[in-house]
Amino acid sequence: MIEKKLQSNEDTFALLAGWLPQGKSEAHITEYLDELSFLAETAGALEVKRFYQKLDHPDSKTFLGKGKLEEIKKYIDTHQVDLVIFDDELTGSQLSNIEEVLKRKVIDRSDLILDIFASRAKTAIAKVQVELAQYQYILPRLKGMWKHLERQGGGIGSRGPGETEIETDRRIVKDKISLLRKRLGEFDKQAQTQRKERGEFIRVALVGYTNVGKSTIMTMLSKSDVFVENKLFATLDTTTRKVVFERTPFLLSDTVGFIRKLPHHLVESFKSTLDEVREADILLHVVDISHPQYEDHIAVVKNTLHELKADDKPTILIFNKMDMYRKNTFDQWLEEEVKDELLGQLKKHWDSETQNNCIFISATEKENAEELRKILLDKVREMYGIRYPYKTVFYE
Repeated sequence: MIEKKLQSNEDTFALLAGWLPQGKSEAHITEYLDELSFLAETAGALEVKRFYQKLDHPDSKTFLGKGKLEEIKKYIDTHQVDLVIFDDELTGSQLSNIEEVLKRKVIDRSDLILDIFASRAKTAIAKVQVELAQYQYILPRLKGMWKHLERQGGGIGSRGPGETEIETDRRIVKDKISLLRKRLGEFDKQAQTQRKERGEFIRVALVGYTNVGKSTIMTMLSKSDVFVENKLFATLDTTTRKVVFERTPFLLSDTVGFIRKLPHHLVESFKSTLDEVREADILLHVVDISHPQYEDHIAVVKNTLHELKADDKPTILIFNKMDMYRKNTFDQWLEEEVKDELLGQLKKHWDSETQNNCIFISATEKENAEELRKILLDKVREMYGIRYPYKTVFYE
């Protein structure tokens, strides 16, 4: 557990807490808490300390054992800690019980992710989607959350649907959920109409773990400005652009990034946004190959696509950030021949895994940009050929 130096310009200091199942290594919990730390940073908090405990299963009342909570309390009592963030979803009673012990504001991973989504929702549909997910999160926790909500005040984890969180009851929350679902239904109809108006174009969707560079690739391929930021969930709303390669047009969409332990309410609420993935003809699965757990990220995305019933689509696996991968992996004194051999083995492995449907690029350095365009153009033309077998030329 490495203690981090506090920075005076940060307003919120967060302690992270996690549970390590028996049989899992410390590397496992380190990866999870590193990601939780990035989530906290995205929300505007600074990690000051992290604790975890090995358990067969979480305690039903306090999630972690009483001894571990007392250890956390001892640290909190002697250090500046404003917020405690748990890496797993807590019940309302667990939240209340933990706060009784720690005397600090407590939120869980789902609440943190919802908070980030709430802060980044700009369009009307995104705001409704997040609000619906928040009410669905609250509903099963109402009984245990009364004291929790009364103590919340402002700050991270409290960008909720409004002050009515505190005095609401199940009936009011259910009525609100029903109303929000109705509004989302109206948005869905509008989105379906817009998709129909796009005509007979082949549709390509960028998918991947959050913060892997999808928006940068979108900008590179479409040559249009797309919001890019080195934070999680920089993209909430789907951005669609018409792209033309060698007089062959298609539609390219950037979608919200996936993440492990994504609250299922968000998946349900963002149905209309994720419909871009379901209705795509081709998926570009972007991977940050410089990340040490990139293979786990691939698995998370594949599992999410399976949940969306979109895992059977033609897919190109794009390994992005090769410049960072070389920098992080190879010693500067390593001979070029050895580097080339190691990269060759890596590419050979993934060519075999994907049946040659993969490419290694650096979007920021434009490395292999032309090769990616050629591969995508060939795939788009192939899809046009399948959809319109009697047409031999595809152009504007």
